Amino acid sequence: MKFIGNILWLILGGLLVSLYYFLVGLIFCITIVGIPFGIQLMKIGVFALWPFGSEVQPDTNDGGCLSIIMNVIWILVGGIEITMLHLSFGLFCCITIVGIPFGVQHFKMALLALMPFGKKIV
Repeated sequence: MKFIGNILWLILGGLLVSLYYFLVGLIFCITIVGIPFGIQLMKIGVFALWPFGSEVQPDTNDGGCLSIIMNVIWILVGGIEITMLHLSFGLFCCITIVGIPFGVQHFKMALLALMPFGKKIV
């Protein structure tokens, strides 16, 4: 069932979302200061490519205080907007019974998009 959900996800827009995250991540990686943020965008892009069957968990090597500082910077620069976008897409998908699994995936991405530092995808 996860395979069918992932294929439908890719067809119905997941591929475009993932490509967007990869492109913005590459743009961030052009500068030295933006490399950590670009890596996190790539991580979200991988999750957006194949979300069914994936889980977001705290990383055992989370980076301590540095990950907290980076998450605060992330939230101030654009994390709130990305999170609100995924929350609104999740609510929109949950309006119909058929879209509920896709809405749940958007809610999982919203949690990752709010504070990606110190998280891993399993």
